[in-house]
Amino acid sequence: RFAKQTAAPLLILGGGSNVLVNDEGFRGVVIINKIKKRVVEDQINGQIKLTLGAGEMLDDIVSWTAGAGWWGLENLSAIPGTVGATPVQNVGAYGVEVSALTVEVSAINVSTLEEKIFSKEECNFSYRDSYFKTQEGKCWVITEVVFLLSTGSNPNVSYSDLSRLVSGNLDLTPLTVREEIISIRSKKFPDWSKVGTAGSFFKNPIISPGHFQTLKQAYTELPGFVQQNGDFKVSLGFILDKVCGLRGYCEGSICLFEKQALVLVVQKGATAHEVKEFVRKVSEIVFQKTNIQIECEVQFV
Repeated sequence: RFAKQTAAPLLILGGGSNVLVNDEGFRGVVIINKIKKRVVEDQINGQIKLTLGAGEMLDDIVSWTAGAGWWGLENLSAIPGTVGATPVQNVGAYGVEVSALTVEVSAINVSTLEEKIFSKEECNFSYRDSYFKTQEGKCWVITEVVFLLSTGSNPNVSYSDLSRLVSGNLDLTPLTVREEIISIRSKKFPDWSKVGTAGSFFKNPIISPGHFQTLKQAYTELPGFVQQNGDFKVSLGFILDKVCGLRGYCEGSICLFEKQALVLVVQKGATAHEVKEFVRKVSEIVFQKTNIQIECEVQFV
């Protein structure tokens, strides 16, 4: 209400873990979502419905649900940020996207102060995208998310990095999968308490079948995953590393991480302008090599 009355620009933040703020800062009203709520509904047919406040930290929720033996969120372990951010980005990792678990999303319109419950269909989920990232959708501030989890054994270990869990004939629980995910991420991603990073800075591109086949002929090991419409999602990490030779590439205090080229890291003192210029150079190299225009996961403010 205050922002509306004063005509001040409004910025809503969750954990701020996927945001790059201009060096000039943000001149307006910043609201940090701290809504806490955990409501467990009755278990029906092996499923359990959770209503969560948007300000809950995602990894705290994953730890809690995995410890309770509820399946669904464990593959999203060790991702920074809040629950409220997950539908916006359709957060996903290791074969799981929150769109598969989301029942509904509650939100408030910052222009009209209207409250609305969005069905899963109304969220219009796609790869790292949703209605809430559209110009119209950005008017809505998420307050609650409802997830549907499973109480029966339902591990998703299809992702190649999780093959050890299958071959090891382990007694799989949500906690064992969570522990494996945390171990994998600790080897592939930098410690965000020591360096500036937003994790994977770029989206994996989705390209046409013809484009994919052209690249596949030139780079036979290029991973590609067919989508429902026939297009292919390709590994940008592979392209940055094997095609462009950019893994570990640095400009001053900004680098593509030496263990995972999809991850951008910065040392103290780097500016947002320098990060954007670095991203522009990387994008140009990828386009010259592959004719792919890459997109950022990180939101610029």
